[in-house]
Amino acid sequence: MAKKTQTTKQTGNQALAGLKPERVWHWFGEIMQIPRPSKHEERISAYLVQWGKDHGLETKSDKLGNVLIRKAATKGYEKSPGVCLQAHMDMVCEKNSDKKFDFMTDPIQPVLDGEWLTADGTTLGADDGIGVAAILAILEDKKIQHPALEALITVDEETGLTGAMGLSKSWLKSEILLNFDDEDEGEYCIGCAGGIDTIVEMDYRQVKVDSGKWKAFKLRVGGLKGGHSGDDIHRGRANANKLLNRILWEGTFQHGMRLATIDGGNLRNAIAREAEAIVIVPEEKVRAFKTMVTKQGKGMVFEFRSTEPDMEFELRDAEMPKKLIDKDTQERLVNVLYACAHGVLAMSREIENFVETSTNLASIKMRDGVIHIATSQRSSVESAKQAAASKIEATFRLAGCRVRHSDGYPGWTPNPDSRVLKVGVQVYKKMYGKEPVVRAIHAGLECGLIGEKYPNMDMISYGPTLRGVHSPDERIEIKTVEMFWNQTVELLKQLK
Repeated sequence: MAKKTQTTKQTGNQALAGLKPERVWHWFGEIMQIPRPSKHEERISAYLVQWGKDHGLETKSDKLGNVLIRKAATKGYEKSPGVCLQAHMDMVCEKNSDKKFDFMTDPIQPVLDGEWLTADGTTLGADDGIGVAAILAILEDKKIQHPALEALITVDEETGLTGAMGLSKSWLKSEILLNFDDEDEGEYCIGCAGGIDTIVEMDYRQVKVDSGKWKAFKLRVGGLKGGHSGDDIHRGRANANKLLNRILWEGTFQHGMRLATIDGGNLRNAIAREAEAIVIVPEEKVRAFKTMVTKQGKGMVFEFRSTEPDMEFELRDAEMPKKLIDKDTQERLVNVLYACAHGVLAMSREIENFVETSTNLASIKMRDGVIHIATSQRSSVESAKQAAASKIEATFRLAGCRVRHSDGYPGWTPNPDSRVLKVGVQVYKKMYGKEPVVRAIHAGLECGLIGEKYPNMDMISYGPTLRGVHSPDERIEIKTVEMFWNQTVELLKQLK
């Protein structure tokens, strides 16, 4: 069959028609109709509870909205160790700046683009909607052979792992857990980094525009790839907040520029793709300011030419703002944003090409006289995670900011002697004629928190191939969904 090209794009229900395995894509299509931003999972949680009851399965939910559905073992598997199938129901809600879309009300619009499924200007929600869809397809299938099953579908994985964090220590009976939140077909994940968020507040005063002649501009950085702050932090991608601040810093100290507003990034676990600011410049310095912006833009385009081919810089006229950020705060802000670390802090000393510790300057927002800055730190070493958070705290405290940290979450220590891993490797090798990759990842997974509550749980994580997660470029490789499904069905059969 000829390879599909950009001209074969199909949208809406038509995009899912004929995809295999049919029931997985059917349930994924259903899930895409239900708004499910992190911390707003009420509708999808209620849907899953009703789904379990409608299928005659033992179903319950907790006060957080986590859902547990149980299915009895098939004949001959009654004495086999129970298996928990685990995924999260929430999704990252990111869209292109020119896309009109309300994640609280609007269904995701899928787009079939050759061998991939993506969405129309928004995140697709395959992270981890495809895992949830696979679980529903397994639970409804009467032909699959399997031990006793527990389906654990959690809330709020993307913005704090609070669903897994609040999980009861007495809820699960299973001895094995299959997490469906990995993003590379052909691999088994057996460990992950822990994480902690560092949240910063900087007060500012609103001041009037000084008398004199000023010119107002809107400065914007966009077109960046962004991506997952764990999976993609080592790929050399640019952070829009950092790029924008380079220009703001030079404008502040070389061209008398004053800052009215700044807005960049969105989610603490996504690398900032876009950032913008409203500034004013003395008329006599406008020409030099424009020259500087052009020079900076060209320099950064060249600097990131191999990783950010679609980088955009925009400087256009704007309406004169009525208020500005006071000058002292502006100077402290651009200084501290320049000084704030972003990216890989340390590589592993034991595992080749594995990121040990990183930090992400995620978002900058203004509201009610306060500039809010969100960062996130990750590490597979607990002491290094805490040190990274302290490094960010110290940087912002030097600028007179208030700083606090989230509770954080633990990493997942690899167990290379895992029984379910050994069975999974055998299954994969037999089905596909090659060894799967076995690795730990720098991203956070709920396995760390679940393993903390159920220390004897034998766990692996795997899934189909996703790219561009946590950004509007999110897409899933269609053929790998069927591979993931067939692999899971056989793995359940072999766990007798």
